[in-house]
Amino acid sequence: MPSPVFVAVAGNIGAGKSSLTRLLAKRFGWVPYFESVDDNPYLPDFYADMKRWSFHLQMYFLANRFKNHKKMIESGKSVIQDRSIYEDAEIFARNLYEMGNMEMRDYENYTSLFGVMMEYLKPPDLMIYLRSTVDTLLDQISRRGRTYEQSIRRDYLELLNRHYEEWIGRYSLGALLIVRTDGLDFVGRKKDFEDLAAAVEKSLALPSTTPAPRNTFR
Repeated sequence: MPSPVFVAVAGNIGAGKSSLTRLLAKRFGWVPYFESVDDNPYLPDFYADMKRWSFHLQMYFLANRFKNHKKMIESGKSVIQDRSIYEDAEIFARNLYEMGNMEMRDYENYTSLFGVMMEYLKPPDLMIYLRSTVDTLLDQISRRGRTYEQSIRRDYLELLNRHYEEWIGRYSLGALLIVRTDGLDFVGRKKDFEDLAAAVEKSLALPSTTPAPRNTFR
């Protein structure tokens, strides 16, 4: 495995990104960086009124993700990130705009800033995408019991899944590992996690090529 490495874990709400980030960090000795959720000042308001708070929320995430991305690259250590900066623009901001929950001028300003940021950021050595059906997402959202998430609608998760699949279909910034999570329990079943960890290690060991290598687990 090359050292240091930069790994990002991507996936829809409830896909298991934080849990996998924590487990892989412990397994390989990487420094974990988690999405700012519990201290996010906009999330409860956003889920109550998406149209009113969408731009504020996305700007908060973008700013924090940029700072963390820059910090990770400059640390000189092997790191793993819970949700990447690319998802903010490619998935969530785009989805909010297409749903009519973000005005065109706000969306254009947001994507313009995102484009400038990308000029200064090194992409991950490996992107891990957790592919989940909406039924799996809803079950896991219910299990973790975050109050502000209980109002998330099925059709909203379906739209996000569609954007995720479109983005992953054209992702080419580095190596990609797609993990099908339905029926997978990398938290509760040791073998599931060890098999997944081996797939991650194998993906990082592949030589850098064009186009970037793409693997699928399960």
